[in-house]
This record gives sequence, structure tokens and C-alpha cells, in this order.
Amino acid sequence: MADIGSPNYRPLYEQIKVLLTQSLIGGEWRPGDIIPSEIDLAGRYKVSQGTVRKAIDSLASENILIRRQGKGTYVATHNEEDVKLRFLRLTAANGQKEVLKSEQISFKKIKADARKATILQVKAGSSLIEVKRLLAFSGRPLIYDHIAIPAASFKGLNATRIEENNGSMYSMYETEFGVRMIRAEERLTAIAATAEVAEALHLEIGAPLLSIERVSYTYGDKPMEWRLGLCLTDDHHYMSELE
Repeated sequence: MADIGSPNYRPLYEQIKVLLTQSLIGGEWRPGDIIPSEIDLAGRYKVSQGTVRKAIDSLASENILIRRQGKGTYVATHNEEDVKLRFLRLTAANGQKEVLKSEQISFKKIKADARKATILQVKAGSSLIEVKRLLAFSGRPLIYDHIAIPAASFKGLNATRIEENNGSMYSMYETEFGVRMIRAEERLTAIAATAEVAEALHLEIGAPLLSIERVSYTYGDKPMEWRLGLCLTDDHHYMSELE
């Protein structure tokens, strides 16, 4: 830990938070695992239990850890129902819960252009896996999904494996490749449907769509997925909770 008198000093609980995150990155505790108790961690890092609690509270607020009353603290996982669709914010206007189904359009290897290389922090021209698919809500296709991920981090991924996971990409990243998405940044714009997208969503060319460009990050703030979701919102809306 940093010396308190050093110019790089940060609060003690943040130093403990960094050490806990390093253990997560190193695989000491996997998604779904219970982590040691606050008392054990306080002894391990030679700090007070309150300092450890504050560090854990901070990680829990970021959905990296989950506290379970009377059971302990667990590493969050995308396999749990309440977080499986955490980044999907398109909701029926009437609030009704819907059955979500994924239909794959294409799967191929592409070379990273300058923009995607910058976003994903890889070299221009390096290999990316590109997936295009439709997301249907209760049988109606509403989202045209365009995904790009670094091929080097997802060796062995193919179209069949995506289909076997029923389109649950984040759960598959975590379970099969050890990559857990921690947070995402999104940019929303209004666009007109191109011929390709209009055909897939059964729309007229030029129909209005909500464009959601998302970059998802794993531990260490490393970008691991670029995604463009083109959404039909005539009877759905984008739902975001602000705190």
C-alpha cells in the first residue's frame, strides 16, 4: 500500500479496494464465489474491519461484489437472473416483462479499423470477432445488435457456442472465457434505418431508431466489447435509473 506521506496517497479504504480488485483480476475469487469475511480480510491487510467494510461497500455499489444478509459477500456474476440483463435497458411501455430471444445473423472475423482499435485498445488491423444478431421481445424483433470483441481474448468462440448459450453474451464471456463485464458506457442518438437494418426489423428504410453505442469494461477498466444496438421504440423505451 502507498505510504501516507507520498504524493500518490489515497484513502486507506481505496487502497484496500485496489488490493481486493487485484485479487479478482488474478482469479483468486471467481464470479459467484464467496470472499473471506471482513474480519479475515482486516487481518490479511492489517487494517480495521471498518476500513475493509468501506472498501467492500464501494465495490458492492459498483455491482462487483454482492452482499447477502446472513450469508456473506459474493463476487457478482452475470449468471444470476437479477443481473443477467443488467445492461439491457429497453423496456415495454406498459412495464410488462417479456421473453427475450436472440437470432444470430452473422459471425465472422474482421480486422479492427482505426476507431474500433482505439475503443478496444488493440492495434489497428488486429483480429476482432464480429457478431450481428436480432433481439426479439415476445417474438417481435426490436434490436439489431452489432458486436465486436478482441479475438485474442475469446479464442475458440464460434457461432455454435453463442447459440448454445441462448444469446446470453455476458454470461458466456464470464463462464467460458473468464471475462466479466463490470461496467459500460453508452452513447444514445436518433438515426434512420438503413436498408440492411430495415429489412431485419421489418421496417421501411429511413424509419426512426434509437442508436445505443456501448463499450463494456472488465476489471482494471479494460474495454472488452464494442456494441451498437439499433432499437425500435414505438412501444418500448430506454429505461435508466439515476442515483
